Amino acid sequence: MKHLVAELVANALATLPELAEAAGDLAIDSTMERTRDPSHGDFASNIAMRLAKPARRSPRDIAASIVEALADSPSVDKVEIAGPGFINFYLSPAAFHAEIESTLAQEDAYGRQPTKEGPKILLEFVSANPTGPLHVGHGRGAAFGDTVGNLLEAAGYPVHREYYVNDAGRQMDILGSSVWLRWLGDQGLEVDFPKGGYRGDYIRDIARDIDMSGLSVPDAAAVNDGLPANGDDNKDEYVDALTARAKSLHGEHGFDRVRQQALESIRDEIKEDLAEFGVRFDTWYSEKSLTTNNLIDAAIDVLKERGVLYEKDGATWFPSTDYGDDKDRVVIRDNGVKTYFASDIAYHYDKRERGYDLLIDVLGADHHGYVARVRAGLEAMGYAGEDLEVEFIQFVTLYRGGQQMQMSTRSGEFDTLRQLRAEVGNDAARFYYVMRSNDQHLDFDLDIATSQSNDNPVYYIQYAHARVASVFRQLGEKSLAWDQANGLANLGLLVEPQEKALMTMLSRYPEIVELAANNRAPQTLVHYLRDLANDFHTYYNAHAFIVDDEALRDARLFLISATRIVVANGLGILGVSAPDKM
Repeated sequence: MKHLVAELVANALATLPELAEAAGDLAIDSTMERTRDPSHGDFASNIAMRLAKPARRSPRDIAASIVEALADSPSVDKVEIAGPGFINFYLSPAAFHAEIESTLAQEDAYGRQPTKEGPKILLEFVSANPTGPLHVGHGRGAAFGDTVGNLLEAAGYPVHREYYVNDAGRQMDILGSSVWLRWLGDQGLEVDFPKGGYRGDYIRDIARDIDMSGLSVPDAAAVNDGLPANGDDNKDEYVDALTARAKSLHGEHGFDRVRQQALESIRDEIKEDLAEFGVRFDTWYSEKSLTTNNLIDAAIDVLKERGVLYEKDGATWFPSTDYGDDKDRVVIRDNGVKTYFASDIAYHYDKRERGYDLLIDVLGADHHGYVARVRAGLEAMGYAGEDLEVEFIQFVTLYRGGQQMQMSTRSGEFDTLRQLRAEVGNDAARFYYVMRSNDQHLDFDLDIATSQSNDNPVYYIQYAHARVASVFRQLGEKSLAWDQANGLANLGLLVEPQEKALMTMLSRYPEIVELAANNRAPQTLVHYLRDLANDFHTYYNAHAFIVDDEALRDARLFLISATRIVVANGLGILGVSAPDKM
């Protein structure tokens, strides 16, 4: 409906050359907003104030010209000028009836925009290191990223979803060493387990499940002699020494077999978890492929060709301070090893080289320093830093029985996403993860999430959908049928305050989807669905739907059918089911 009113204004401006020139490329939609006070109409536009300076006329004078040029429309009852020059639009009942009709005509396509030509978006999210099962913190990133993808697609943007698999580097060596040590323990060889290793029970399971054939069991002295102390102060030195010992005993190839099988085992578990959580990816991008496909070298070559890099103390540096970073960054250490930063900029350079215009990264809250340096790399390689957008996910605190739970991948003291889903279900998990803005901390209370009461917002919204289904079951039990055409013809009978409020709320849905997509704000849709459910339940409690008057009955059934569609479509974007029975 917002677009309808904006189009009326745009057509009026087209007949006013002076104002049309002043408007230039101004998006008329951006001047429209829903009014908070119904006495001020349904929509208000501030376009007259926006054009006052370029047109060199008073806002009220501009507003009067626009109103006079507006074409008559059956969707608009009246238009008024208010205050300094606001244009208030009062929509007709016919406008709301047409929107309700459109809802039933489009069904699950209602609220979705046609596919836009651009920008082509690459959405990277989760990308948790494959060193352990996904925990509840990763779940928030998964739910947020997937829902943002759903919103963008609903708004018409082409989206490609990618998981960046960190399958290279030191953490993979630590994973391999941790599994190797648990395997040695199963063979009766005890080694002081590193404080810097991965300690969860899942490591023991992997050690028992993977193929260790071809690896001989060394004696204790061969493993333990000459190792540094395993203390908190030098835990990194100890675990690195064990990794070197494993490679020495079994060869790089033998150790790599352990490491690779451990990686694949955890990666497959992550894929399974996410699939069961309703989260899908188009690409699982291997960090190792940056090296095997020479993509890091290619990115560094681009920087060299552009004269960006410099040498200092035997290392190769990138001057990221020239692009707004807080310090310059090493890309190649003095020992010839390329840094994580080199991998990061190579990965994002490859994203742009693959043809993606907008790169959206969903990252943990501890990655704030990452943004400036990667944007700097993009700019230095000839792309705009603004091509990269980063959404940060704040931490999740999980409560059970009023007690805060501890989460740590290394120690194994964490509740996994799989455990959370088993306890509260996918619907509650998906919903609660996106209830609040991603830049706010989230306290996840399991007791509320599993309650079947109005205090549980996901239950409250799903109950609205189930109630509509129940009404239609009751209709069948009474041997009555819904005449949809008769309902459409008699929408004018819907004059009760609760009916008007519900129709107004339903008409907002396409605008909410677009707003939530543009702001990367799933919580906007959550709040809308909660308000919609409230309006429906209020209507349900105030009026009977299956009444003797066939015209009124069919009209009311038409309205609640539209409600069912919008609730189902909105929950679908959130990755939440819309049950017919509860």
